[in-house]
Amino acid sequence: MEADAIKLLGAGLAAIGAGLAALGVGNVFAAFLEGALRNPSAAAGQQGNMFIGFAAAELLGLLAFVVAVLLIFVA
Repeated sequence: MEADAIKLLGAGLAAIGAGLAALGVGNVFAAFLEGALRNPSAAAGQQGNMFIGFAAAELLGLLAFVVAVLLIFVA
């Protein structure tokens, strides 16, 4: 296999992380909404945790995207 093909294959595999990050963000918001509907009085106290979980999941997706771009254009 040529080096360019291996580089693009690695970039494609790294790009899968962006899709998985979208699933993670969906899980974060689904869990928050489920908890908020079960106990509405505690929802305001958990909103900060929801945003931290959202930011962590989104950071992993952006990191996967950066790795894919680095593999394509730099390596």
